[in-house]
Amino acid sequence: MAPPPAQTPHSLSTAPLLMVAERPPWRKTFTSLQVRNFRLFAMAHLVAVIAVWMQRIAQDWLVLQLSGSVAAVGITVAMQFAPSLLLMPLGGIITDRYSKRVILMISQSVAGVLAVLLAVLSLSGAVQVWHIYGIAFVLGLVTVVDQPARQVFVNELVGPAHLRNAISLNSSIFQTGGMVGPAISGVLITAVGGGWAFAVNAVACAFTVVTLGFLRTHELVRSAPAPRSKGQLREGVIYALSKPTILWPTIMCAFVAVFAMSMPVLLAAFADNVFHAGAGGYGLLNTLLAVGALCGAVASARRIRLRLRTVVVAAGCYGVLLALSSAAPSMPLFGAVMVASGFASLTFLTSANQLVQTSTNMQIRGRVMSLYITVLIGGQAIGGPLIGFLAQHFGPHAAILCAGSVLALAACVIGVLLARRGQLRVLVDLKSPRRPVRIVEVPA
Repeated sequence: MAPPPAQTPHSLSTAPLLMVAERPPWRKTFTSLQVRNFRLFAMAHLVAVIAVWMQRIAQDWLVLQLSGSVAAVGITVAMQFAPSLLLMPLGGIITDRYSKRVILMISQSVAGVLAVLLAVLSLSGAVQVWHIYGIAFVLGLVTVVDQPARQVFVNELVGPAHLRNAISLNSSIFQTGGMVGPAISGVLITAVGGGWAFAVNAVACAFTVVTLGFLRTHELVRSAPAPRSKGQLREGVIYALSKPTILWPTIMCAFVAVFAMSMPVLLAAFADNVFHAGAGGYGLLNTLLAVGALCGAVASARRIRLRLRTVVVAAGCYGVLLALSSAAPSMPLFGAVMVASGFASLTFLTSANQLVQTSTNMQIRGRVMSLYITVLIGGQAIGGPLIGFLAQHFGPHAAILCAGSVLALAACVIGVLLARRGQLRVLVDLKSPRRPVRIVEVPA
């Protein structure tokens, strides 16, 4: 890993943060799997993510069938992510103080119990919408401690040398689960009912807890726990605001979270009300979105440079693609745009996550990541009901057009601000077929 180039104050916010000497060969795309502990964690994570996606699809579809309202699906999203708006920073403080492995074992145990309860209610036919709201809210409380611990624990598993690669692999696993989980869930809902998807998730949670118990704790790259002191949250906020490579990805993430992270709400509306494809079509659209995202995750693992401009451009492309999907006249064309949208969204999410984590000192990483996740997940608590309301009252086409347009506009504004601050301009060179358009720094 070569050191970053010298930077002037003007270029600090846009220049590459880290560089590797050359692009790795394909066989070494995911070198972090060489670490035994991370291999075990990745295996359990894959099983868990498939099961979580199964539960998410079954849950949203069940709410839609029980209530007949897309807005109710948005409320479910809000109930699950609302605790993050208020309590996620507390989760970051807990993560910096205590064992991340123990936190994950406890959180996954509670999530398993909630999945069992949801399975029993669904399979017995006694489930009601308010049951799902309540369970979603409690699961949101679990997320408050689970997500910061999970993000920081990756560094303990692989160390700083493999951190970027491990983040990309985690994203690949999440998107692989996003491909497999919705497809399986759609088949289960159609064949035997969604209750079995909740039961599968309960088993997956138990598997995760057992796997965490088999990790070699002496091989973890641990940092000293943060001592108890006043102003720890304030310290994390000041730290994040002082670093452009944390601040700007987080601001961009706020727009993405509110307007473009509630895709299950929109896809449910398109599958049910526009294309009349049922639960199978809903699962297929989620799978197509995840196919593109998986490709984006693999591409992120092979990227040489970490740039703020990559974060902003990827978010802008995601917004443009969402806006274009509103004009798709058929489900095949809509699905094709979803593949491209998945690629752009994952490029943004992975690049932003990598920039934030690699820009943060390990002693304070739990608090900084909790603030980032507060924006990412908490924004969905706002975006879920908002997008659901727009889809319910103005139609799915208007909702996805609005979401994409706002995101694209935000990316343009932030891009202009960064360009002015970093003294950048767009250079068009048609004689260069490989890079006909590129961003260059203007000499002082």
